[in-house]
Amino acid sequence: MLQNTGKLAGCTLFITGGSRGIGKAIALKAARDGANVVIAAKTAVPHPKLPGTIYSAAQEVEAAGGKALACVVDIRDEQQIGEAVQKAVDKFGGIDILVNNASAISLTGTLETPMKKVDLMLGINLRGTYLTSKLVIPHLLKSHSPHILNLAPPLNLNPIWFKNHTAYTMAKYGMSMCVLGMSEEFRGQIAVNALWPKTAIQTAAMSMLGGEDIGKQCRTADIMADAAYAILSQPKDYTGHFLVDEDVLKEQGVHDFEQYAVQPGHPLLPDYFLDSALEKMPELHETTKPPTDTPTSSGPIGSTFDAIKGAINEDVVKSTQGIYQFNLSGEHEGVWFLDLKSGSGSTGEGQPPVKADVVMTMDSTVFSKMFAGKMKPTLAFMSGKLQIRGDMTLALKLEKLMNRMNKAKL
Repeated sequence: MLQNTGKLAGCTLFITGGSRGIGKAIALKAARDGANVVIAAKTAVPHPKLPGTIYSAAQEVEAAGGKALACVVDIRDEQQIGEAVQKAVDKFGGIDILVNNASAISLTGTLETPMKKVDLMLGINLRGTYLTSKLVIPHLLKSHSPHILNLAPPLNLNPIWFKNHTAYTMAKYGMSMCVLGMSEEFRGQIAVNALWPKTAIQTAAMSMLGGEDIGKQCRTADIMADAAYAILSQPKDYTGHFLVDEDVLKEQGVHDFEQYAVQPGHPLLPDYFLDSALEKMPELHETTKPPTDTPTSSGPIGSTFDAIKGAINEDVVKSTQGIYQFNLSGEHEGVWFLDLKSGSGSTGEGQPPVKADVVMTMDSTVFSKMFAGKMKPTLAFMSGKLQIRGDMTLALKLEKLMNRMNKAKL
């Protein structure tokens, strides 16, 4: 872990979405220096599935050695932000650091993304970041060490990062463009930077989205907190950078990254928007070639579904509750289904008996690789080799079944 240096002692941080996850981890890291932290988030009462509220986060900040102010804030609401900013200034005398952490996500295609979700992502990620920055900047200009840190990715126009979730990418890149523009607009006055994780980060929201097993493939939020701390400790002329957590910490002399792993030694899921993740998986770029061997009478796809059938049971069905349809192209073209919603589950060739919750489209070779454990579904999706329509939460749950199969060596 990166040691605290005391550089943020007495500084006031305004953190959006700071009631849990990465935002809270950054808050606690600063609190150990004796910083003042404004927790600006919507969660005033406990969420049924996501632990933590602005008040519990504020208690943790104070227990860690900082001072806290909990403010109920929807960053789409200009009045709520303005009131929270004023409360922060009244209580702590000013604001030194703004962390734009609040974000909304929906990894769905154009036709599958309701405009309500499009508006939510653009309203929180893009507009909310811009608006919060606009209202906090007048106070940052009075600070001796002013910083804005957006949790946003490097701007990367590789179409891979757009094709499967255009709306989310547009909204997230809106946060990145705020860094690009404001760092130049306020150069010499305010440091404005972006920070993004190299790998998936374990949060309560991630567990709810991908299931409990997803955590094994993640790092803890501490790596982002440590990287943010290193950036916020820099002088205000350190600006305009799009930074990745691991790179930041390597420059700080950190070399042991297993300490951040939820399960040390377990392969990690790379995060979106970083081409380096794709470069490390050459199979995502290779041209699909038909097999040279002669398939069995049932075919390799049929054999895979036989293995799937042997791996499912009532417990799997109870924890999944989804119906999947696989539209396969290439050498073994066809349509197959997997019912993990009723009884002890079932599989078969052709359309599912009822409408599928998730439709996955891919080459038959990609399908075989995924169920053999040779290609992670997340990377196949990110690279465009796997298209997904429907419920993304259920799509991620399917990876649990793949892991179960591979452990059983089916």
